[in-house]
Amino acid sequence: MAGRKLGVIGGSGLYGVDGVQHGKWTAVDTPWGAPSDQVYCGTLDGLEIVFLPRHGRGHVHSPSDVPYRANIDALKRLGVTDVISVSACGSFREHMAPGDFVIVDQFIDRTFARPKSFFGSGCVAHVSMAHPVCEGLGAACATAARAAGVTVHDGGTYLAMEGPQFSTLAESNMYRDQWGCSVIGMTNMPEAHLAREAELCYASVAMVTDYDCWHPDHDAVEVSDIVRVLTRNADAARAMIRGLPQLLGPDRTPCAQGCDTALTHALITSPEARDPEIVKKLDAVAGRVLSGAADPIG
Repeated sequence: MAGRKLGVIGGSGLYGVDGVQHGKWTAVDTPWGAPSDQVYCGTLDGLEIVFLPRHGRGHVHSPSDVPYRANIDALKRLGVTDVISVSACGSFREHMAPGDFVIVDQFIDRTFARPKSFFGSGCVAHVSMAHPVCEGLGAACATAARAAGVTVHDGGTYLAMEGPQFSTLAESNMYRDQWGCSVIGMTNMPEAHLAREAELCYASVAMVTDYDCWHPDHDAVEVSDIVRVLTRNADAARAMIRGLPQLLGPDRTPCAQGCDTALTHALITSPEARDPEIVKKLDAVAGRVLSGAADPIG
């Protein structure tokens, strides 16, 4: 049975991880273009790990311009089986305070300017997003974060906005009061959707930096304030990641939620009608089903 390989996508403020042995920055080519940056590959306490800074080192990619498809393809192409997404967010809930971590379990996608799928005309597929994150992987993140001294909230709905501007007060109030969202950010969609299409276990750790602009006792969001909290959150995120190897271990077992078999019944286009060029681009993401292989773990 193939082993586990952990991918970590670092958001704002998290541009590296600590304690990686034999680490090396490596360029990866994908059919979807270049990823946000090179990836840092090594081992962490016996667990293979691949780190990718979502915005690139130095934070060069705006949320709308992050090459989400290339990022997920690169991780899958390198053999990653589990992906931890770490990202900054604003909070809509008083008890989810700056410095807290939220283990996201649902999304509302309000983005509109990004390619959202690996599939399309010539090879159509529809994956289920009813439960968009891997519960087991999220639980491990929660345990590791608590062990690092972080206040963790299990579950929450993430509102994915296009950005790069922050919300208006009217939007913030609507997302909070009418839609029941917990946190708001700019990067977890289409990332979570693409991870599901790539049959990767995916967990979202949202690090609260502010109260967006709804809170009557807090000023409107200022980047300088966010950066100060980002620094503290990044330290806590690195500590969380350091605790994951002992919780996850190097051996992989079938995902109880079926993340690793998400494409089994998702392909709609009949084999004879599939566009060969699109199929070629899907070699890493959907190779298991396109090749007819039966074992999702290998």
